[in-house]
Amino acid sequence: MIRVILGDKGSGKTKRLIDMTNEALKSEHGNIIFIDDDKRYMYDLRHEIRFVDASEYPVAKKCNASEFLAFICGMLSADFDLTLIAIDAFKKLVKTPLADAEMENFFNNLERLSDAHNCNFVLSISVSEEEVPEFIRKYA
Repeated sequence: MIRVILGDKGSGKTKRLIDMTNEALKSEHGNIIFIDDDKRYMYDLRHEIRFVDASEYPVAKKCNASEFLAFICGMLSADFDLTLIAIDAFKKLVKTPLADAEMENFFNNLERLSDAHNCNFVLSISVSEEEVPEFIRKYA
């Protein structure tokens, strides 16, 4: 399953994502990862959740969609018990424009990974629902 939280900057997307991730500990029976572009929310997450500051990894810092997908694949291949990956500030991490064909390919591959590895994904994207392409809106 893929879920996308959409909204303009300052609309509370990160708080919702943090709350959802912390709440998931009650229902998820595997490991949870929270990916962000810096460390500012590290202490808002419960200690059982693996926090990843993507800015520490060159492949995931201001990368294109294909590179970020490879970063996620690396996490899935290293931990077979992952059941949830939460990604905050998606547009800060991935520089590919949302309407680009590469981004559509990213979401198609993310859906395949979700099905193949029984891992859910929740992403926050700073964009209004009206501005987002249909292939992303279907996950909102």
